[in-house]
Amino acid sequence: MDTRTADALLRWRAGTPARVAAFVVPLALCGLLYPIRERVPAASAVLVLVLCIVAVAATGDRLAGVVAALSGVVWFDFFLTEPYLRLTIDDGDDIQAAVLLVLIGLSVTELAIWGRREQEQASRRSGYLDGVLSAAATVSAGESGPDEVVRVVAAHIADVLGADSCRFVAGPPHDTRVAVLDHDGVLTQHGHRLDVDRTGLPVDEYVAIDVRRSTRVVGHFLVTASTRVVRPSREQCRVAVLLADQVAPLVEP
Repeated sequence: MDTRTADALLRWRAGTPARVAAFVVPLALCGLLYPIRERVPAASAVLVLVLCIVAVAATGDRLAGVVAALSGVVWFDFFLTEPYLRLTIDDGDDIQAAVLLVLIGLSVTELAIWGRREQEQASRRSGYLDGVLSAAATVSAGESGPDEVVRVVAAHIADVLGADSCRFVAGPPHDTRVAVLDHDGVLTQHGHRLDVDRTGLPVDEYVAIDVRRSTRVVGHFLVTASTRVVRPSREQCRVAVLLADQVAPLVEP
């Protein structure tokens, strides 16, 4: 099982409680409103159900949001519209309310997912920036020896790419089988561009990140990702190269 499949399975399991609640909570709310249905306008009932859907959608689980919207409509129809206790709606206003409930529920769900995705991306960018700043501060401080700085940078590179390990080697790569990550975050091997988003980093070969002083390659980091498939984004790859650049002043020409 690769990393993407495992992550999807974990997300599915983590979302199970929200999906159960998405079905049960609208049922419970409509059941509670049923005895007082004559005193509760349909619009008020819809607003209560919308609040429920918003709460479920805030979890960021698309399926849970869809289940909440559909469950809300079904139980709204069953308990709160005439003829009662039947899945039939005769009143035009009630039909409009049901349609709006679905549309609002689905819209709120998509907005919540988008917001969570943006928050996660911002958090990742902040983490990458912290890594670069930490490496740059270590280099500029001059309190640690070159070997220690290189070790810290290698650890940051492995962390950013999600790789197993990373180590520094003096001089340019000599093994033609090694894939090379350039400053644009593009991975090439034998002159061909590799689709990291689709296939991930090579698991049977190293990935090299050149360390350059001017136009000369004075060393390179060898990245290993052999125990699992990792698919770093273009942004992650560019951050890894930026990190590697930090050690250029420390490497003997």
